[in-house]
Amino acid sequence: MPKSKRDKKVSLTQTKKKGLELKQTLMEKIRETADQYARIFTFSVHNMRNVQLKEIRQEWNHSRFFFGKNKVMMLALGRTAEEEYRENLHKLTQHLQGQMGLLFTNATEKEVLKYFEELYIPDYARSGTVASQTVVLEEGPLTEFTHSIEPQLRQLGLPTQLKRGVIHLLKEHTVCEKGQTLGPEQCRILKLFGHQMSDFHITMEGVWNNSGLWKTFDDQPRHIVPDRVKVKPKVEEKPTDDKADDETSIGLNMEDSAEDDDDEEGQDDDIEDDDDEEEDS
Repeated sequence: MPKSKRDKKVSLTQTKKKGLELKQTLMEKIRETADQYARIFTFSVHNMRNVQLKEIRQEWNHSRFFFGKNKVMMLALGRTAEEEYRENLHKLTQHLQGQMGLLFTNATEKEVLKYFEELYIPDYARSGTVASQTVVLEEGPLTEFTHSIEPQLRQLGLPTQLKRGVIHLLKEHTVCEKGQTLGPEQCRILKLFGHQMSDFHITMEGVWNNSGLWKTFDDQPRHIVPDRVKVKPKVEEKPTDDKADDETSIGLNMEDSAEDDDDEEGQDDDIEDDDDEEEDS
């Protein structure tokens, strides 16, 4: 049946576009905040995660973070010496390139640098991320996985086989090489084996003081990551000889107690009752 021309879909939702009014409001907020705080730090974000950024905002609730479009922040503070809102703010806006934000705070430069230099939050790598290290899976039983996941591991390209209900990696397998762009399958393997390759990190690029002084941080400490790492399969722990000797001695004591006199049998009954109470507890 042909579609009727009268049959038209009418959307009942109404949304307002983020137009000029919203941008002007954001610019006003940035300028007001610049008057309230002593310092403005520019920072760049590596391996962006909204959850971690939200936690940092809550921890630094005495300060203000602005993480939006660079052009809007540049217009608010001034792109040139003639347009700048405060003295030498145009030097700050010249460094707003890429995924960067602004931190307005009254904390000292030393406090800010110390906190963010130590801030490395590990997370699983996502598809499209460049591998920071070579990851190799060692040959052996994969006891941490159930047998039902074995087809999924083979589908991901791992040389696996079921042996007596336990998944075995038949040979050493290289998941990724350093500098390689990760695909969805590689990221899935890294997550299954619990290897967190990415680090959420914030790098401070420069600071502006309300006295008009602008300073850049050229020498930033680097987070050391090993070039190559081997992920070992988990091995089930076996009882040690000491535990086996203890079990043997317990068994001998129980046999000896069964051969005692009638008076001692009553004592054995008390011991068994105590054992039952311990098992119930």
